[in-house]
Amino acid sequence: MSKYAVTLRALETTDMAFSEHVYATSRADEMSHSGWSAGEIAAFLSMQFNAQHRYYQEHFRGGEFLIIELDGQPIGRLYVFVGKNTLTLIDIALLPDFQGQGIGTSLVHQQLQRADDHGLAVELSVETYNRAQRLYVRAGFHVINETGVYLRMRRQALVTSPAVAS
Repeated sequence: MSKYAVTLRALETTDMAFSEHVYATSRADEMSHSGWSAGEIAAFLSMQFNAQHRYYQEHFRGGEFLIIELDGQPIGRLYVFVGKNTLTLIDIALLPDFQGQGIGTSLVHQQLQRADDHGLAVELSVETYNRAQRLYVRAGFHVINETGVYLRMRRQALVTSPAVAS
Protein backbone atom coordinates (compact mmCIF):
# COMPACT_ATOMS: atom_id res chain seq x y z
CA MET A 1 0.00 0.00 0.00
CA SER A 2 1.03 3.52 -0.64
CA LYS A 3 2.23 5.66 2.24
CA TYR A 4 0.43 8.58 0.63
CA ALA A 5 -3.15 9.61 1.28
CA VAL A 6 -4.45 10.58 -2.12
CA THR A 7 -7.92 11.82 -2.93
CA LEU A 8 -9.96 11.61 -6.09
CA ARG A 9 -12.22 14.31 -7.49
CA ALA A 10 -14.18 14.76 -10.68
CA LEU A 11 -12.35 16.13 -13.72
CA GLU A 12 -13.49 19.68 -14.38
CA THR A 13 -13.15 21.82 -17.49
CA THR A 14 -10.40 23.78 -15.72
CA ASP A 15 -8.40 20.51 -15.41
CA MET A 16 -8.01 19.95 -19.14
CA ALA A 17 -4.56 21.56 -19.41
CA PHE A 18 -3.36 19.50 -16.44
CA SER A 19 -4.84 16.30 -17.86
CA GLU A 20 -3.13 17.02 -21.18
CA HIS A 21 0.15 17.57 -19.33
CA VAL A 22 -0.23 14.19 -17.59
CA TYR A 23 -0.89 12.58 -20.97
CA ALA A 24 2.18 14.26 -22.47
CA THR A 25 4.45 13.13 -19.62
CA SER A 26 3.19 9.56 -20.05
CA ARG A 27 4.38 9.67 -23.67
CA ALA A 28 7.67 11.51 -23.10
CA ASP A 29 9.91 8.46 -23.39
CA GLU A 30 8.41 7.17 -26.61
CA MET A 31 8.37 10.65 -28.13
CA SER A 32 12.04 11.20 -27.28
CA HIS A 33 12.83 8.62 -29.99
CA SER A 34 10.69 10.31 -32.67
CA GLY A 35 13.37 12.66 -34.00
CA TRP A 36 10.82 15.47 -34.00
CA SER A 37 11.37 18.96 -32.66
CA ALA A 38 9.91 19.95 -29.29
CA GLY A 39 7.24 21.97 -31.10
CA GLU A 40 6.28 19.06 -33.36
CA ILE A 41 6.07 16.74 -30.36
CA ALA A 42 3.92 19.22 -28.41
CA ALA A 43 1.54 19.69 -31.38
CA PHE A 44 1.28 15.93 -31.97
CA LEU A 45 0.65 15.14 -28.29
CA SER A 46 -1.97 17.87 -28.05
CA MET A 47 -3.79 16.43 -31.07
CA GLN A 48 -3.54 12.89 -29.65
CA PHE A 49 -4.76 13.99 -26.21
CA ASN A 50 -7.79 15.75 -27.69
CA ALA A 51 -8.66 12.74 -29.86
CA GLN A 52 -8.28 10.42 -26.88
CA HIS A 53 -10.43 12.66 -24.68
CA ARG A 54 -13.21 12.79 -27.29
CA TYR A 55 -13.05 9.01 -27.71
CA TYR A 56 -13.31 8.38 -23.98
CA GLN A 57 -16.22 10.80 -23.62
CA GLU A 58 -18.10 9.16 -26.51
CA HIS A 59 -17.39 5.51 -25.72
CA PHE A 60 -17.56 5.62 -21.94
CA ARG A 61 -20.62 7.79 -21.33
CA GLY A 62 -21.27 7.87 -17.62
CA GLY A 63 -17.65 7.04 -16.86
CA GLU A 64 -15.80 8.45 -13.89
CA PHE A 65 -13.13 10.86 -15.06
CA LEU A 66 -11.13 11.68 -11.95
CA ILE A 67 -8.16 13.77 -10.94
CA ILE A 68 -5.78 12.22 -8.42
CA GLU A 69 -4.65 14.69 -5.78
CA LEU A 70 -2.05 14.60 -3.03
CA ASP A 71 -2.38 17.29 -0.37
CA GLY A 72 -4.75 19.20 -2.65
CA GLN A 73 -2.33 19.21 -5.60
CA PRO A 74 -3.19 17.31 -8.79
CA ILE A 75 -0.71 14.52 -9.50
CA GLY A 76 -2.50 12.33 -12.03
CA ARG A 77 -5.71 11.03 -13.50
CA LEU A 78 -7.87 7.94 -13.12
CA TYR A 79 -10.61 7.14 -15.60
CA VAL A 80 -13.02 4.28 -14.79
CA PHE A 81 -16.20 2.95 -16.35
CA VAL A 82 -18.50 0.67 -14.38
CA GLY A 83 -20.72 -1.42 -16.61
CA LYS A 84 -23.25 -4.14 -15.86
CA ASN A 85 -20.66 -6.94 -15.71
CA THR A 86 -17.29 -5.23 -16.03
CA LEU A 87 -15.33 -2.41 -14.46
CA THR A 88 -13.04 -0.91 -17.10
CA LEU A 89 -9.87 0.83 -16.00
CA ILE A 90 -9.83 3.25 -18.91
CA ASP A 91 -6.69 5.10 -17.89
CA ILE A 92 -4.47 5.65 -14.90
CA ALA A 93 -1.50 7.98 -15.14
CA LEU A 94 0.65 9.84 -12.64
CA LEU A 95 3.15 12.63 -13.11
CA PRO A 96 6.70 11.20 -13.22
CA ASP A 97 7.63 12.52 -9.75
CA PHE A 98 4.86 10.37 -8.24
CA GLN A 99 5.49 7.14 -10.11
CA GLY A 100 7.15 4.14 -8.50
CA GLN A 101 5.97 5.04 -4.99
CA GLY A 102 2.98 2.71 -4.72
CA ILE A 103 0.33 5.35 -5.44
CA GLY A 104 -0.81 3.82 -8.73
CA THR A 105 -0.68 0.31 -7.29
CA SER A 106 -2.85 1.38 -4.37
CA LEU A 107 -5.39 3.00 -6.69
CA VAL A 108 -5.53 -0.10 -8.91
CA HIS A 109 -6.10 -2.30 -5.86
CA GLN A 110 -8.89 0.01 -4.67
CA GLN A 111 -10.62 -0.41 -8.02
CA LEU A 112 -10.12 -4.19 -7.91
CA GLN A 113 -11.70 -4.28 -4.46
CA ARG A 114 -14.58 -2.18 -5.75
CA ALA A 115 -15.09 -4.66 -8.62
CA ASP A 116 -14.90 -7.60 -6.21
CA ASP A 117 -17.49 -6.00 -3.94
CA HIS A 118 -19.89 -5.91 -6.90
CA GLY A 119 -18.92 -9.20 -8.57
CA LEU A 120 -17.50 -7.47 -11.65
CA ALA A 121 -14.73 -8.53 -13.99
CA VAL A 122 -12.06 -5.89 -14.64
CA GLU A 123 -10.62 -5.01 -18.04
CA LEU A 124 -7.93 -2.63 -19.21
CA SER A 125 -5.59 -1.95 -22.09
CA VAL A 126 -1.87 -1.49 -21.58
CA GLU A 127 1.05 -0.89 -23.93
CA THR A 128 3.18 -3.96 -24.54
CA TYR A 129 6.22 -2.10 -23.17
CA ASN A 130 4.53 -0.66 -20.05
CA ARG A 131 6.06 -1.98 -16.83
CA ALA A 132 2.61 -1.86 -15.16
CA GLN A 133 1.92 -5.20 -16.90
CA ARG A 134 3.73 -6.92 -14.03
CA LEU A 135 1.32 -5.39 -11.52
CA TYR A 136 -1.67 -6.49 -13.59
CA VAL A 137 -0.40 -10.07 -13.94
CA ARG A 138 0.23 -10.26 -10.18
CA ALA A 139 -3.33 -9.01 -9.63
CA GLY A 140 -4.74 -11.88 -11.70
CA PHE A 141 -5.13 -10.31 -15.14
CA HIS A 142 -4.46 -12.28 -18.31
CA VAL A 143 -4.15 -11.16 -21.92
CA ILE A 144 -7.36 -11.58 -23.92
CA ASN A 145 -6.35 -9.68 -27.06
CA GLU A 146 -3.34 -8.00 -28.63
CA THR A 147 -3.65 -5.17 -31.11
CA GLY A 148 -0.54 -3.34 -32.23
CA VAL A 149 1.23 -1.94 -29.20
CA TYR A 150 -1.67 -2.67 -26.83
CA LEU A 151 -2.58 -5.70 -24.78
CA ARG A 152 -6.20 -6.05 -23.68
CA MET A 153 -6.19 -7.69 -20.24
CA ARG A 154 -8.98 -9.08 -18.09
CA ARG A 155 -9.39 -10.28 -14.54
CA GLN A 156 -12.45 -12.44 -14.05
CA ALA A 157 -14.98 -11.46 -11.43
CA LEU A 158 -14.10 -12.96 -8.09
CA VAL A 159 -16.83 -15.01 -6.55
CA THR A 160 -16.97 -14.35 -2.84
CA SER A 161 -18.92 -16.55 -0.52
CA PRO A 162 -21.30 -14.94 1.93
CA ALA A 163 -19.98 -14.45 5.44
CA VAL A 164 -20.81 -17.26 7.78
CA ALA A 165 -22.51 -16.17 10.98
CA SER A 166 -20.69 -17.41 14.04
